[in-house]
Amino acid sequence: MATVTVPEPNIVALEGEIDLHESPNVREALKGLIEKKLPRILVDLTGTSYIDSSGLAVLIDAMQRIQSYGGKLALFGLRDNVRTVFEIARLDQVFKIYLDKNTALTAV
Repeated sequence: MATVTVPEPNIVALEGEIDLHESPNVREALKGLIEKKLPRILVDLTGTSYIDSSGLAVLIDAMQRIQSYGGKLALFGLRDNVRTVFEIARLDQVFKIYLDKNTALTAV
């Protein structure tokens, strides 16, 4: 089971396992921010222990929607096992990925 929160106006924090059952919750949380057309949206994956292809698909869709209005999406706090999933799918070359929130906020 995953938890999706919006601790700050432009940050979505994901915790737990982001899989087929939880991906719709992530999509909804991101949809609310995307509709506001925020210039930058950050996804905190510090508490994410697992992500599958459906979770990746939600993040890819969000990135495309954000880029369509000129905004930026960045991810931060990936655990090694989650980072490995991004690397295998070569999405580490597509997403802007940072170690922590401060680095992401400064860079984006």
